[in-house]
Amino acid sequence: MNKSTKIILNYLLGAGLFAWLGYSIYDQLKHQSNLKSALWQMSGALEQKGLITLTLVLILMLFNWGLEARKWQMLVLPLETISFGRAFRAILTGVSLSVNTPNRIGEYGGRVLYLQHRNKLKAIAATIVGSFSQLIVTIIFGLIGLIFYINNFPALNAGEHFAPFFWEKILLTVLIIICLLTILLYFRLQIIVAVFEKIPWLRKAKVFVQIIARYSPAELSNLLALSACRYVVFSAQYLILLHTLGVEILWWQGFLMNAVVYLVMALVPTIAIAELGLRGKVSLYFMGLLSSNTAGIIAATVSIWLINLVLPAVLGSVLLLGIKIFKDK
Repeated sequence: MNKSTKIILNYLLGAGLFAWLGYSIYDQLKHQSNLKSALWQMSGALEQKGLITLTLVLILMLFNWGLEARKWQMLVLPLETISFGRAFRAILTGVSLSVNTPNRIGEYGGRVLYLQHRNKLKAIAATIVGSFSQLIVTIIFGLIGLIFYINNFPALNAGEHFAPFFWEKILLTVLIIICLLTILLYFRLQIIVAVFEKIPWLRKAKVFVQIIARYSPAELSNLLALSACRYVVFSAQYLILLHTLGVEILWWQGFLMNAVVYLVMALVPTIAIAELGLRGKVSLYFMGLLSSNTAGIIAATVSIWLINLVLPAVLGSVLLLGIKIFKDK
């Protein structure tokens, strides 16, 4: 493929992806039934309390994805050194490509566009490790929130053959076992490489997952710490919006109940751009146990979805215009 052809394809593919993502985001927003009312309520709250809250939440959005960019920068270090700015652009591009894919798997493809060609497939395994660390944090906080929920709002009544809280205890036990096994596997990623070595049809792909065996326990712990910080940041964003929209709850109760929402959303397969309906129902159920202000809960849920997902996806789609999908060499 000659240089002129590569230049033409880069422009065409970049513009095509930008147009497709832009239309997808617009189409999904158009069909969100709660969007107009949520925006109306949000604008009313801003008129009363000013733009300070919105500015704070937007700054936290940048901090949120900045932490993810730092994680990505650390994860690909065994392959190549990239600047924080490049890592941040990779994260936004990944968000834009993830919005139309189940459980945001398109995020991997968006990030690796910023790496050298020889490292692209290897970096997918690195990205999975980063997602793994975030999942562990989500499960741990979710379990704490679930304990709070079960002790204060029993979900299931005991039947004639079961003692009170029987099903809740079963659920907790299963999740705790899953959490412990997940943490064990996270700090023993060499097990995955060993599996690739022992299974004949996976052996050829071992070279693409070997990177996960290079991370030391200290590096994996640092990734967990960054994931925990990121979790606190986007939880704080939601709590700030709830307070702004008149949802009066104790912050720690809101944090724990919201942790259950994040746990549910992490375990249920969804497409990111279309998950608002499910997220709204789950948030309304759990947060509704703490406050009767359903309109405020829905408005906060829609607002955080727009700020933390749609806005970065739009920015990432613009960045696609400048990416060289086909390199000169």
